[in-house]
This record gives sequence, structure tokens and C-alpha cells, in this order.
Amino acid sequence: MTTTWLRAEDCRLGEFHELTAQRTALADYPHAARTEQEVLVYDSERLRVASDQAAVRAELARALLDGPGIIVIKRAFAGPVVDQVTAAFGALIEEQRAAGVTRGDHFAKPGANDRVWGALDKLALRAPEAFADYYANDMLVLAARAWLGPGYQVTSQVNVVNPGGAAQSAHRDYHLGFLSAEQAAAYPAHVHRLSPALTLQGAVAHCDMPVESGPTMYLPYSQRYEPGYLAWRLPEFTAYFDEHYVQLPLETGDAVFFNPALFHGAGHNRSSDIKRMANLLQVSSAFGRAMETVDGEAIANAMFPVLRQRARAGAPREWLRNVVASFADGYAFPTNLDRDPPVDGLAPPSQADLVWQAVTEDWTPERLAGDLRAHAARRRNYGG
Repeated sequence: MTTTWLRAEDCRLGEFHELTAQRTALADYPHAARTEQEVLVYDSERLRVASDQAAVRAELARALLDGPGIIVIKRAFAGPVVDQVTAAFGALIEEQRAAGVTRGDHFAKPGANDRVWGALDKLALRAPEAFADYYANDMLVLAARAWLGPGYQVTSQVNVVNPGGAAQSAHRDYHLGFLSAEQAAAYPAHVHRLSPALTLQGAVAHCDMPVESGPTMYLPYSQRYEPGYLAWRLPEFTAYFDEHYVQLPLETGDAVFFNPALFHGAGHNRSSDIKRMANLLQVSSAFGRAMETVDGEAIANAMFPVLRQRARAGAPREWLRNVVASFADGYAFPTNLDRDPPVDGLAPPSQADLVWQAVTEDWTPERLAGDLRAHAARRRNYGG
């Protein structure tokens, strides 16, 4: 499909089926060890000794873009290092529980899983030696450079699906995957094509994950469906995913990397005793940034009296919105998801949302200034 704007009513399940019914030919991926349920499985030692690393990166990029959209790297992380980090993550989770904290999830009910937001920072502060050994990993670097090139930024969230924990709904990921259908449809088609190229999704297994423990469900080749950021919410596409997804058992230290546009979701943990722990890695492109820093809070405080006066005088809403959009940050991320949790499972309010609420509800400048300070404080990182 090639068009300027995508609409949910133009999504066609037949086209989606044609894409996702493809088969993966091992001969097309000479560095892969095997295929499993159309997913490419690589052996980490074989990748490490490959003489042409540029060719390996090119193959992985092709697999993520035009191939099945997902790769598994066996034994990517050494067991002893994973065990050290697992212990640190477990301590963080126990501290959250002792404090009575329940972390929300983007695509599952709060409390169904144990979730540690901002795990990269928290691990570095708690266990810097283990952090260094873990994130020096060459397979993570290989996958990140294959998809994003150099200069990327790693973030991490720990997810534990406890025995009996229900599956997530099928979805796509950051960026457009964290917007509502209406918001996603407001972006032109080329942005839908661009969004997946800005992020690499990954997961490191911190325990053995047989299928009954609910490893992540994937639909190979679904990343190739252009209107997929609108389609994944449609009931017929959800039903199709539920009938055709694949699940791969993993062992401790295995790593999965996938295109964020791949339809996926954490599986149902049907085991009685496996606390399925994965470190979810989100690696972001170096290019997802503006050229200059903008102090939106200061500008908002300076501009709000003007906006308030113009709103009272009957200025058109579109005019007011245009002014707000020129200075206020209209995107909710990056943020501190402990202090600034997602709303309705998607994203927290942005700075622009806050300013617009102040305009439409005729707040006082003092109230807006206080709420802007609180908003900025919620987004700041951990101090220790």
C-alpha cells in the first residue's frame, strides 16, 4: 500500500494474511543457524567469529526490515552475568512490593506483572560492576548497530509475568504504537514507515522460558503491513493474531531483537512456578532529537497570559492550538514512568496537553506555573 494518509477503514485482512503467510528460507540468511516457526535463530558464537561483520549487520538489518522482523540470538549473554543482574532486578522488585507500589503496564492490567521502569538507571546505581559486564555485551551492540547505526541510546524495563499472569493484547511498539488510533492516523504514511526505523526492541531472557511460561507472542512479517499502526486495534486483526502467532521457548541468556512494528505481546504464563523475567531493551536512534534545546516551561509561563486573554476574547481554538504547538513539547516521551505513568495504557500527558488544558479551563497563571513545575519534576530522572 502506498498512499499519503492511512485510514483504519482501508485496512484489509486479506493483504495482511498474504504478508504474514510468507515462509523464511534459511538459504537467504547464511549466518543463521536455523529457522523456527519462520523466525531466524542465530548462534552467538558463530556471529562472533564471522569474518565479515559488515555482512552480518546487513543480514540482520534485512531480516528485521524485510524478513520475519524478529531474530533470536542464542546464548547472547553469559549465564553468570545474567544471574548477577537478575538478583539486582529481584531486589528492586521486592523493594517495590514492600513499598506497596504497583507499576502499570502499557498493554496489560496493572498488577498482572511485576514491572521495573527505568531499570537501566536503577541497575547502574545499585550494581555498577554487574551493569558494566552486562551492557558490554557484543551481541547487543551488533543488533543495535545493524538496525540503528552508531550513537544509539539504550533504555530498559524489567517485566516479570507471574504464574497465571494473563497475556498482553497484541500491539505494535514505540513510537506510533503508543498513540491512540486517532492520533496515529493524524500522521502521514511516510511517518508510519519511518517510525519503526527509530527504535530497536529487544528482550533478554533472565530465566528459562518454556512455552507454558508465556514467552512473547510474535507474528512474523507483520511489520511489513504499512497501515499496521491502525490495524492492530481492529477486532479482526486481533483475532487473526490470536490464531496465527508463534512462541519460541528461550533459555537464560538468550536475546530476542525485533522490529517495533512487529505485532507481538507477552504470553499467558500457564505455569505454576515460573516467574518469567525478561529485561526489555528499547534502543533508540541517535536522530530522534531536535537541533536546539527549548525551555518550553519558561515560554509557557511567558505566553500563557496572552493565550488566556485571547481565549477570553474569542480567539479560534485552532489559532490557540497553533500557538501552543509552537513552543510546548507535544510528545510525552522520554519521561520517568515511575513518577509519570502512562494514562489508559499508552502515554502520560505531554507538556502541550497540560498547557492546552490550562487554556481551555481558564486556569490562573499561578496554577499553570505550579503544574508545569510538577510536570517537569515527574519527568526528571532518579537522584539516587
